[in-house]
Amino acid sequence: MGKLSISTFLAISLLPFLCLSFSPESPTDRRILVLLDDFSLKSSHSIFFNSLSSRGFDLDFKLSDDPTLALQRYGQYLYDGLIIFSPSVESFGGSLSLPGVLDFVDSGRDLIIAADESASDFIKSIATECGVDFDEDPSAVVIDHKNYAVSQTEADHTLIASSGFIESDIILGKAKIEAPVLFKGIAHSINPTNSLALKVLSASPSAYSANPNSKLSSPPLLLGSSISLVSVMQARNNARIMITGSLDMLSNRFFRSGVQHAESSTKYDKSGNQQFVTELSKWIFHERGHLKAVNLRHQKVGETDEPSMYRIKDDLEFYVEIFEWSGKSWEPYVANDVQVQFYMMSPYVLKTLSTNQKGLYHTSFKVPDVYGVFQFKVEYQGLGYTTLSLSKQIPVRPFRHNEYERFITTAFPYYGASFVTMAGFFIFSFVYLYHK
Repeated sequence: MGKLSISTFLAISLLPFLCLSFSPESPTDRRILVLLDDFSLKSSHSIFFNSLSSRGFDLDFKLSDDPTLALQRYGQYLYDGLIIFSPSVESFGGSLSLPGVLDFVDSGRDLIIAADESASDFIKSIATECGVDFDEDPSAVVIDHKNYAVSQTEADHTLIASSGFIESDIILGKAKIEAPVLFKGIAHSINPTNSLALKVLSASPSAYSANPNSKLSSPPLLLGSSISLVSVMQARNNARIMITGSLDMLSNRFFRSGVQHAESSTKYDKSGNQQFVTELSKWIFHERGHLKAVNLRHQKVGETDEPSMYRIKDDLEFYVEIFEWSGKSWEPYVANDVQVQFYMMSPYVLKTLSTNQKGLYHTSFKVPDVYGVFQFKVEYQGLGYTTLSLSKQIPVRPFRHNEYERFITTAFPYYGASFVTMAGFFIFSFVYLYHK
């Protein structure tokens, strides 16, 4: 047997890793690259990382300046998720760069960015490209003189106790988060031109972003509920992104810490951080809110085979099956707002699909009296769900010359008018010729 070349040997060696890429059939069987400023974060944030590992994710920890960093090799991505816990990094090591991170997201993969007061312009520029703008003042942090947490020794107005959760069971889970989330870090806002980003944890109306060690000389640029503490974005290719200005929010210390809310004086034995971050990470990594549509089909009423074309005014039936990933298996997705369009330049038919509660959606309608090339289109966008965009092309022909009715009912008045005209002409001619 001949010797293998180095490139062939490397390709074979990496094959098992390349095969672990994201699959819509098994959304949780994935590898995640975790970039750290310091390996001490691996222990200080171990509860979060252990939660991911226990749910079947394979975490690969590396320093952000590691000279061997790479997201892809031989044209194949090595990872399906990226977590950046290195707020102060000025540039990544190896072949990883800002365009590389954006290409990673453009390929449909997921991203988590956690910053803090030391956030570099490089990290902020990645967030900006994702539709989120951090406060331009490098010394500014989120301050709230009402909704802050009180410890046993002091009242820290930069330690925010927030309960401004987004109202979405898909993003944050069905179990209500009772305790507020502890947040200590920098503020950001969502770019108003970005319709895909959402605030999942908002600051209170009394919050603002400023330097806590200096007096305000001008009104803060970010204040009130416009401040987002944690934001998410689902791209059009269903890649999901989470951005927060607090690395401490994901730490073991904040996960285990009790909370005493300053304004209400309510005490909680444990903050809501662990539940909030765990449930949000399930959404980010497609363990919840991930849909797939299969078996899109159509047929004439009373038939079972799919035709190659329809004739105008045919009666047809349309079917599609939609399932949701539960974290372990595919379950039927049940909703009453899934629609199908019969589309040519614009929708000629728009029908809401009925469901049998087992994942099958169906409807029936009459082909419009317009011939051309149509499409069955299903475009579904539910809050927190992956976008479904399906289409199937089908031509529609007019009646053939021998398929029209012999006598058209709507033309009976014209038939009558013709015979009345002939009878009138006959009577007129008879009277004219024989009347003296």
